[in-house]
Amino acid sequence: MKTKRIPLRKCVVCQKMLSKKEMIRVVRTPEGNVELDSTGKKNGRGAYICGKIEGFEKAQKSKSFDRALKVSLSPQDYGSLKEQFLTVQAKYASIECEKEKHES
Repeated sequence: MKTKRIPLRKCVVCQKMLSKKEMIRVVRTPEGNVELDSTGKKNGRGAYICGKIEGFEKAQKSKSFDRALKVSLSPQDYGSLKEQFLTVQAKYASIECEKEKHES
């Protein structure tokens, strides 16, 4: 039997390749809204990030989401994204981020 191929995605912050289920997807919907995609199936342009709050803050500081989603996010947009991120962060907290290994 063939083994099922696991789709990999790259984190916009640490550039580590992980499976889709190990990452949080941020999506720009066709209407122009930016939100977390817990299902991974929403329509729109997506960007993936590891589940660490430090990574999210680094993405905000370096405007990684702005570049990946091809949109300009306001501080209010980042605030609402951070609130959504904090609610799902615990599910992804056990996954090691590549940058953390190098910076330690």
